[in-house]
Amino acid sequence: MTTSTENPVRTRRAPACTAELVTDDTAFAALAPAWDRLYRRCSAATPFQSHTWLHSWWLSYGRPGRLRLFLVRGADGELLAAAPLMAVRRPLPALVPLGGTISDYGDVLLDDEHAEGAAAALTGRLAEAARTALIDLREVRPGAAAERIYARWSGPRRRVSDSVCLELPALPMDELIARLPSAKTQQRVRAKLRKLGALGIRRQVVPPAEVDGAVRRLLALHRLQWQGRKVTGEHLRPRFAEHLVRAVGPMVRSGDAVVTEFRLDGDVVAVDVALASPRLAGGYLYGAHPLLRERKADVAVMLLDACAEHVLTGRRGTLSLLRGDESYKHRWRPEPVVNQRLLLARRSTAPLLGAALAQAGARRRAKQLLQRWREREGGGRS
Repeated sequence: MTTSTENPVRTRRAPACTAELVTDDTAFAALAPAWDRLYRRCSAATPFQSHTWLHSWWLSYGRPGRLRLFLVRGADGELLAAAPLMAVRRPLPALVPLGGTISDYGDVLLDDEHAEGAAAALTGRLAEAARTALIDLREVRPGAAAERIYARWSGPRRRVSDSVCLELPALPMDELIARLPSAKTQQRVRAKLRKLGALGIRRQVVPPAEVDGAVRRLLALHRLQWQGRKVTGEHLRPRFAEHLVRAVGPMVRSGDAVVTEFRLDGDVVAVDVALASPRLAGGYLYGAHPLLRERKADVAVMLLDACAEHVLTGRRGTLSLLRGDESYKHRWRPEPVVNQRLLLARRSTAPLLGAALAQAGARRRAKQLLQRWREREGGGRS
């Protein structure tokens, strides 16, 4: 494995641990087996911290010379911690998580059995890096491994709110329906499920050998369903398609993803990708043919029914609706869980932390003003 000559391997706070910085793309690829073992030993990990997801993302979105993988190894050479970051220069010099905006959660990895020593070594290595750049950890889920780094940080630090994720308990669909606020609403959802059956919509989990084709069908259906409507533009870009096709197949084989196809009269009319870890599972992206709307099929109910089954099959504790505070999600009475943004600095980079906080505050105020304007406009039209 190649390591940065500027940052050689050194023994850190925990005597049994050594920390290193990897900046080479080839070395990143070669880390897959050790990374996967660490990922399985980190109970806080989500699928967005798997090597498959992150390395695929880097191949599509990474920039040469920006890779910064901070690693901690035990005395036997086994990987005990990893902070997958990249260097950015704008709007501020910072180290930010790999995975970018297409990942719902960002985090570091810590071996559960050696979490204290590994966290100490990783914190020390990151503190060195923070002399010249802000450590800006986005979309950190409550209970994430990165919170151990934040707790140990001795320099300037701040925690601010990031995106909202909505979460449901891992329950069968019947019990999720029973959580709905009124008997009338429950009856309506059950009627929608019966409608799906009456239409003859059948779902099937896609076997690993057929996943690549299914993901390509998903992307084509996704583009079709949002044609002429507001959509996340990145999901339509070739680099995103390359990443998703490349990542999902291996994740299905390792149990970190499930792809489901929905057929009507023998034709595929919807495809859904759900990502899964021991702690949670959630639908990541789907594509649905406009024909389903024309047939008055409730696609949201159809997808939730399938995802609830995946959660139960894997004995996971949480059914995550992932990021986004859309109104249709709230009818299920989910718990809002706010991701955190952890900002870590040294005295020399404290001004960068202040600037980041000022920018975040300005964006938050602008968003609030826009929301109030939309509410006023909506009220005026009603």
